[in-house]
Amino acid sequence: MTDQITPEMSIMEIVQKYPDTKRVFMFHGLHCLGCAIAQFETLREGAMAHGMDLEPLLKDLNEAASSQGSKE
Repeated sequence: MTDQITPEMSIMEIVQKYPDTKRVFMFHGLHCLGCAIAQFETLREGAMAHGMDLEPLLKDLNEAASSQGSKE
């Protein structure tokens, strides 16, 4: 079982802990994974900055993380 991804986690923290979430970010149009801001920007901030609905993104990220498990 994995820890749940929360809106307060940084985008980079999510990707580093759960590499399989990269495809979810890309699917949802959040292509800023290589951006320096992603190290500090929370999931909530990233979704807001890109005009995205946070809930579907969060649901898909948690599904991907659950199927993968933590890399820590």
